[in-house]
Amino acid sequence: MARIYDNIESKFAEGLQGIVTNVGVKRVDFCVGYFNLRGWGLVVDQVDMLTGDYVYEGDKRLFRKCRLLIGMHRPAEELIRQLYTEQPLPDANYVSQCRLEVARNFRRQLQLGIPTKQDEFTLRRLSEQMKDEKVCVKLYLREPLHAKLYLAYRPDDNFNKIQAIMGSSNLTYSGLTRQGELNAEFGDSDSAEKLARWFDDQWEDKFCLDITKELIDIIDNSWAGKREIPPYYIYLKTAYHLSEEARSGIKEFTIPAEFKNDLFEFQQTAVKIAARHLNNDKRGGAMIGDVVGLGKTITACAIAKMYENTFGSNTLIICPANLQDMWAKYRKQYDLKADIMSMAKPIDVDNARYYKLIIIDESHNLRNSQGMRYRNIRDLIQKQDCKVLLLTATPYNKQYKDLSSQLRLFIDDETDLGIRPEAYIRELGGERKFAEKHEDFIRSIKAFERSDCQEDWQELMKFFLIRRTRTFIKDNYAKTDPTNGRKYLEFKNGHKSYFPDRIPKAVKFKTVDGDQYSRLYSEQMIGLMENLKLPRYGLIHYLDEKKAEAGSKYENDLIANLSRAGERMMGFCKSTFFKRIDSSGFSFLITLFRHILRNAVYIYAIDNKLKLPISDENTFPENFIDDADINDIFTNDDENDEYSSGDNLIKVPNDMRIYIDKAKEYYNGLIGKNNVQWIDSKYFKRTLKQQLKKDCEQLIAMINLCDAWNPQTDQKLNELEGLLNDKHQKDKIVVFTQYSDTANYVYYQLKKRGFKHIEKVTGGTKNPTDIVDRFSPISNKADVPTENELRVLIATDVLSEGQNLQDSHVIVNYDLPWAIIRLIQRAGRVDRIDQSSEQIYCYSFFPADKVENIIRLRARLNARINENAGIVGSDEVFFEGNEQNLRDMYNENSSSLDEDEDDIEVDLGSQAYQIWKNATDANPELKRIIPAIPNIAYSTKAANDISEDGVITYARTYNDFDVLSWYNSKGDIVSQSQKRILQTMACTIKEPCLPAQDNHLSLVEKAVKSIKNENTNVGGILGSRFSTKRKIYELLNHYYEQPLNLFNTQEKKDILKFAIDQVYNYPLLENSKFILGRMMRTGNTHDDIVDTVIEMYENANLCRIDEDKIKHKAPVIICSMGLKK
Repeated sequence: MARIYDNIESKFAEGLQGIVTNVGVKRVDFCVGYFNLRGWGLVVDQVDMLTGDYVYEGDKRLFRKCRLLIGMHRPAEELIRQLYTEQPLPDANYVSQCRLEVARNFRRQLQLGIPTKQDEFTLRRLSEQMKDEKVCVKLYLREPLHAKLYLAYRPDDNFNKIQAIMGSSNLTYSGLTRQGELNAEFGDSDSAEKLARWFDDQWEDKFCLDITKELIDIIDNSWAGKREIPPYYIYLKTAYHLSEEARSGIKEFTIPAEFKNDLFEFQQTAVKIAARHLNNDKRGGAMIGDVVGLGKTITACAIAKMYENTFGSNTLIICPANLQDMWAKYRKQYDLKADIMSMAKPIDVDNARYYKLIIIDESHNLRNSQGMRYRNIRDLIQKQDCKVLLLTATPYNKQYKDLSSQLRLFIDDETDLGIRPEAYIRELGGERKFAEKHEDFIRSIKAFERSDCQEDWQELMKFFLIRRTRTFIKDNYAKTDPTNGRKYLEFKNGHKSYFPDRIPKAVKFKTVDGDQYSRLYSEQMIGLMENLKLPRYGLIHYLDEKKAEAGSKYENDLIANLSRAGERMMGFCKSTFFKRIDSSGFSFLITLFRHILRNAVYIYAIDNKLKLPISDENTFPENFIDDADINDIFTNDDENDEYSSGDNLIKVPNDMRIYIDKAKEYYNGLIGKNNVQWIDSKYFKRTLKQQLKKDCEQLIAMINLCDAWNPQTDQKLNELEGLLNDKHQKDKIVVFTQYSDTANYVYYQLKKRGFKHIEKVTGGTKNPTDIVDRFSPISNKADVPTENELRVLIATDVLSEGQNLQDSHVIVNYDLPWAIIRLIQRAGRVDRIDQSSEQIYCYSFFPADKVENIIRLRARLNARINENAGIVGSDEVFFEGNEQNLRDMYNENSSSLDEDEDDIEVDLGSQAYQIWKNATDANPELKRIIPAIPNIAYSTKAANDISEDGVITYARTYNDFDVLSWYNSKGDIVSQSQKRILQTMACTIKEPCLPAQDNHLSLVEKAVKSIKNENTNVGGILGSRFSTKRKIYELLNHYYEQPLNLFNTQEKKDILKFAIDQVYNYPLLENSKFILGRMMRTGNTHDDIVDTVIEMYENANLCRIDEDKIKHKAPVIICSMGLKK
């Protein structure tokens, strides 16, 4: 009776091991359809124990222990061809192709799955067995051979010389142990001898190919091979894969001829990588985020020319109003087919000409995705269906949503980005937890907006952003002058552009107790400031809810927005008070004047039963609410002409009657302004007017405390005059201030003191480019007569973006912005390519010996302001926790102006590409060596720090998301920050390879399993009880249970059942969620909602059917590096 092995009641592996180890067995023959190298582990020990025997193969007598014949490893297309067509016997060329193909198949085998120590041991043993000729492997090629035959030879047994098992199991792990099979052991000698003769015939067939040497080579050159891989190679392999996008772009694109001599190598690299991003149909855009002074404008021009040459199309350049003339110069210089528009100017979307490419300069000004300008530009991009190139030196300020707002200009909610916020998903506990918490499609921009994890945004921006810092360029692209050790970039004509040093300088002006500056910074002034209630920004607190119920839908929408808008603006307002004190006493007095006047406007409206002027939650009338020169970007209105410093003391009215008299005129001036909305004053309590009056009393008390401002005894202004006349009397100087009021004040006061060749630029300046040309003619290639040149330029931050001012090397910060990035941007106006000075001086003003007082005041104000939750999103908000920045500037510490202190680092793709490029430039042979290193390869190096042990694993998910994980030797996660991990892996070719830790591969397994566990199917997650998806699901189910009638037919119910199942298993599309949510809120009937759902289902517009969730794919292990103490 034959013995049966079915892997159910009896395991085939045990039967096979049994016949191989039977008494007297000297050698074995196996014939299988498929062979898995790792499956060899189940018989490796038994084969080692065989003594071997001689066998005749043709006319040769050979010593064999194990012969393995494989019948189904062949090219798939050839297999199909032979099954369905009559073909001649294989020729030599076909045999050679099969040898290559089978090598590829087996090599691919070793790169799948999770490696283990046992796998490594088995594969090394198999290699040794083949080298020792204990095992010989052939490939049968005459036709597909799907036989499974296992023979064990006992030549000294007189009764049963051959044992045979035949059935369905291949020599794979699953075939030997897992899946249901049917294998039978033959005991009679006659049958066994016939099977042995059949095996010999196939083995000796002339179309059998010996692949033993190929398999040895595959194993020895795989991750399981014994040869040591230098840690440096693993480091470069990581950089090689992380820089895949950048390398592809550099190979794929060429620089337009007009720009080859004008672009540095790092700029050419940016052009090609950006072109690669833009060329990807799934993305739609790219962002060049190099720090100030590295030539983003000319880089963008080269990309525009590339599109022009390729598609014959025009480019649209959208930029701040003050940069239009600058762009016009570039357009003329490079003969670009481009239109230039101001961000301030509304675009006629329906009648605009078609553009293949839209460039948005200083795109960070479009962070507010709800603003009118933003929506107008986004509508144009969507209608044009064009590519978008964003240019900004400050991609985000304090929150990652700044980035997503810019990306949303060309990315929809429904766009499948191909990657997910893995770190955030991990933080929540996996994909299921994400689905329970959020209804968002997991690979959408909305999903990324949920994440505050830097790793997620670095991975996302790798597909869009090119960003390099000055330090990065100096380290990787600059040459070193041997005569002075200075770094420089070299133009094509040999001209050298050196990198200057940034030198911070503190100007400390003296104050005396009781003088005008001391009064500004006094505890009494700050106390008055903090006690302001600012009722115009807290209107929601004065709402008469009963009266408001009678309001129209429009008015109720305005009321609903009051709270969000008010709390946010209250914070801005309080910070503005202190910033204006920092700026100048003149500007502070004007602020007090404006606030009293605006309160008076409200009092006037309430007394006359008129509507109150407010704004929507996103767009505030700058000339009504904020004093900063923020309108520079968008308008050319100068609201400050009415204020002048006069010849003597500067006084602000302290009589409330003057403001009440002026209120009517100001109120009427607001009528008709686009960004002012109106709400009836009858909806508010009487206490609103009372609090407005109280605030006015406080503000007048602040005016009285400040008293009239005397420019002659203005210590800060006097110090500036000395700086211009003495220390830098022959130098060109740029004086920056945050406020146009201060710029006007300083400009007029210096002119009165006899300064010539001086000019100012604010948001109200009609043609700033002309003034910039007069100030910096060399860097702007402008022909300006000497007598028309300017020496001193007073400017707001309108000039901190996009302008070349490098004829100067002296920057003066008349007031300190509260975000360090603004100081860095200002320095970047003069610290640009081809700056001739060795040093750039950056002066900042401080009251002598009072820096700690300022820090305390700022900290105190921050604490108060941060009690209100919504205060983020402006460049001008706070020196958040950065008191050290103030101290560093006060103490003239050079690191305070280093742009690498910025939160946004070099993009990961550029960093990885540079690692790869530097290595291959030094040793071109690495271009061949590194790509040939197989996946799963690993090495071990000494840890940089005694606490930094463990294993770093680099894996790529099925949707091409790069995941770097670092687990310590105890199995605890250390980091998943790609930047930190790349830095930890960094080493040189001299780094020795250490013996691997015993648990190296088990830590790799842990890292990969953590990725796999987060990729579970999440069908059936409905979200919270308030979610649109759950509400729709419950409504549909309730409707489905209703009895049949004239309208609720069986056919309709059948379709509805499919729709219900789809809603349960998949996320709603954003558009369908919006429409259905609105229908439920506005009281549509259930019939209407069900009909809409069915229509959406039939048109495939209901849910996102994600095929990737239906069949799960495992991550691919690229490589790993051990860190040993």
